[in-house]
Amino acid sequence: MFSWYAINTYSGHENKVKQNLEHRIISMKQNAAIRRIVIPTETVTEVKDNQKVEKEVRTMPGYLLVNMELNEDSWGVVKGTPGVTGFVGSQTDPVPLAQSEIDRLLANANVAASSTAGAGSGAASGGTAAKAQPAAAQFSIGETVKVVSGPLSDFSGEIAEINEDAHKLKVLVSIFGRETPVEVGYDQVKKVS
Repeated sequence: MFSWYAINTYSGHENKVKQNLEHRIISMKQNAAIRRIVIPTETVTEVKDNQKVEKEVRTMPGYLLVNMELNEDSWGVVKGTPGVTGFVGSQTDPVPLAQSEIDRLLANANVAASSTAGAGSGAASGGTAAKAQPAAAQFSIGETVKVVSGPLSDFSGEIAEINEDAHKLKVLVSIFGRETPVEVGYDQVKKVS
């Protein structure tokens, strides 16, 4: 049965790990057991030199999502890929993600995905650019906020950093049982009372 699994990687090396994994799937003939590899991203609009620039950012640094049928061979292909530090969950029994969690993570994200079942690689889009930022917002470090838009909507976390110039917050949200820093705009969160 095919399920989605979260794979830990070295942060910043997600694209390289994805390429390595795709190569291993083909060379080890695991195309039937591993369907898709996804790096969730979203498109944000920033102002640089008085011009709007769209930029793609990872929503889950250090993670890949893999849709696969877990068996001894497919587990070995993924686990043995350079840059993979392990599956999220137990080291001996990876825990599949709930479909509701996958739907929420991928619904509003641009997805750098690959289909390994012969269709080649492609990209699906559906992300939304960040809206205009409010002029000022009153947030403080340590305050709890809830993400209300973007691929991590409905996640709550604690503010770790405030960048007033860029109107951004670094929020620590719990993804797959680990605290992960996520950068969001002022308009993407609301205070939790």
